[in-house]
Amino acid sequence: MANTDLTALTGDYTIDTAHSTIGFTVRHAMVTNVKGKFLDFSGSLHLDGGDPSASSASIDVKMESIDTGSADRDGHLKSADFFKTDEFPTMTFRSTSAEALGGEDYRITGDLTILGTTKPLTIDLEFNGAAKDPFGNERVGFEGKAEIKRSEWGLTWNAALETGGVLISDKIKLNFDISAIRNA
Repeated sequence: MANTDLTALTGDYTIDTAHSTIGFTVRHAMVTNVKGKFLDFSGSLHLDGGDPSASSASIDVKMESIDTGSADRDGHLKSADFFKTDEFPTMTFRSTSAEALGGEDYRITGDLTILGTTKPLTIDLEFNGAAKDPFGNERVGFEGKAEIKRSEWGLTWNAALETGGVLISDKIKLNFDISAIRNA
């Protein structure tokens, strides 16, 4: 049974990457969505159940771990046209504020750094609950979403389509499914 007493959840947590996803969706060729995720990331949370505004999050993503299901596309995304992973191997998020919106809804704002450019990012989160797993770990779960314009971080490569429009949308939908374990 999930524990919903937020005060009891106060503490420091490590993101369980085996049970978490950091992903994205982008419109491709104006007609379909391509989904991808990052396979190698780490992060920590500090939850303050009595004062959610004192909560924080920190995430580091290895850009080489991008996975869209296509080795050719992934190689292009790692290249100088996009993420320049040789020069900028890590994407980071460091929260600067958190707020309770009511019910199970929260919002966390912070600094997202991609390609050495840091801009604010606001993530809307839904608290999915807390439970002790069969191995004795105290877990919390959150689902989150945000939208960014990739051009704001210098991700501007594109190609025009014969029928009008562009190959890759500027708007990127980010999605997070996070399971975190309380530190011992």
